[in-house]
Amino acid sequence: MILIGMLDSPYVRRVAIGMKVLSLEHEHRPLSVFSDFNQVRSINPAVKVPTLVTDDGRVLMESTLILAYLEELAAHAPRIRPEPEPGPARLRALCQTSYALAACDKAVQIVYERRLRPQEKQHQPWLDRIQLQLHGAWAQLEASLREEAPDCLSIAGITIAVAWSFAQQMVPDVMAASDYPAVAALTALAEQQPVFLATPMAG
Repeated sequence: MILIGMLDSPYVRRVAIGMKVLSLEHEHRPLSVFSDFNQVRSINPAVKVPTLVTDDGRVLMESTLILAYLEELAAHAPRIRPEPEPGPARLRALCQTSYALAACDKAVQIVYERRLRPQEKQHQPWLDRIQLQLHGAWAQLEASLREEAPDCLSIAGITIAVAWSFAQQMVPDVMAASDYPAVAALTALAEQQPVFLATPMAG
């Protein structure tokens, strides 16, 4: 299998860490949808990362779908997704993951607005709205983690940590670690794990 995308993408990093947790051998090609646009396009016409090229040459996108597929392949490995049985624990993990993905989306939007759009064309009310959504997602996660934090190597834990690290590195002026101490503590623990250390954001 081949994983396409740079690790400075939180979605690519999320999949790369998940593959390590699941002990799945793969080749990582750190291609950028910006500087390597044509090369990525030759692999995936949608030019979207993460892209997973399966052993039989199929192209799969979207980090959540990729991780669901990979866990099916790694039935021998520890589960990283919520247990299939319905119940409070499963719902809590799904909710935590969904808020972390929402926070990730909003942080990426801020980065794109600031870096890709000329400053004179940036719309501050739009940025204010995105930041409000971003803080809303982190506030919900903070409250949830204070009730019960996930294993940092579960899909919820990986997603929260990857999203927080991305936001802290890319938009540090938008929020402080002291604003969300439970999120920051979970991320600090996750970032000390071997699979995180072997998959650095700047890698």
